[in-house]
Amino acid sequence: MKIAIGNDHAGTEYKLAIVGYLKSKDITVTNYGTDGTDSVDYPDFAHPVAEDVEQGNVDFGIVVCGSGNGANMTANKHQLVRSALCWNKEITTLAREHNDANVLSLPARFIALPQALEMVDTFLNTKFEGGRHERRVEKISCS
Repeated sequence: MKIAIGNDHAGTEYKLAIVGYLKSKDITVTNYGTDGTDSVDYPDFAHPVAEDVEQGNVDFGIVVCGSGNGANMTANKHQLVRSALCWNKEITTLAREHNDANVLSLPARFIALPQALEMVDTFLNTKFEGGRHERRVEKISCS
């Protein structure tokens, strides 16, 4: 499995922990995020993640910023991206099962680190249900 990850300064601690977790699971990670805490602009890191997802270079993307909103909005500007802002395990499960989300957006300032790692695990291990959800997901794209 291949994952692209991006973060701004608010998400550095979480990104580093997530990268370590993913690598411990033998998952290949492309890191587009900052490794520092100096202020940076989240679109500079969310766009490359979304581009990798859109082009099929990775299986999934993860973006992390303070509220999760800015990175989520940025990722969703890409035609084939379905980024989901998640704040608990249940929402994460539904984002995969019902919406076939391919990017997970995490709000670093509003969730605990162990919760974020649990959500990453849930995101990567939950399958899209298809069925009645298939036609809805197809309608998301404006192409």
